[in-house]
Amino acid sequence: MKTITRTRRTAALLLTGALAAVPALALSTADATAGTSRQAAHHGDRVAAIRAATAKYHDIDVALADGYVPVSECVESPEGAMGVHYMNPALAGAPVDLRHPAFLLYLPGRDGMRLVGVEYFKADADQDLATDEDRPSLLGHEFDGPMPGHGPGAPVHYDLHVWTWAHNPDGMFAEFNPALSC
Repeated sequence: MKTITRTRRTAALLLTGALAAVPALALSTADATAGTSRQAAHHGDRVAAIRAATAKYHDIDVALADGYVPVSECVESPEGAMGVHYMNPALAGAPVDLRHPAFLLYLPGRDGMRLVGVEYFKADADQDLATDEDRPSLLGHEFDGPMPGHGPGAPVHYDLHVWTWAHNPDGMFAEFNPALSC
């Protein structure tokens, strides 16, 4: 699915570039660019809302007091790191809410745990890995999945990582962050 999404993005960028080169379509291209700028601004506002809602969690004690609990070791792969997942069980079972992510992502360091991002989570309605008709999206990005649960009793689910507090050279919504390591 990621390959298809990247291919579609590449095709859209190539098509946009080709259209911009045609003078007769300059007005419609300008209109499309204005719409894209408005969309980007709206997207930026929504990311700012996530940051505003989660800024207090730079203090891990506040996250713990609000019901987030560690559920993983520091997750790392050749693609980069995700960090340590802190889950709020009440939010993991609730509808996806931009200002209340089910998971907070922390990276351990010399000065303690550093908040690097958030993760949104949605259990698959039919618990079927074969179909994805109930795939959620947020901020214009489809969640990854469906995927099996990551532990005993964990449901088939979708998730979306948002690197709100650490730059990710692979993009704000990439699953792993190659700039980070455990």
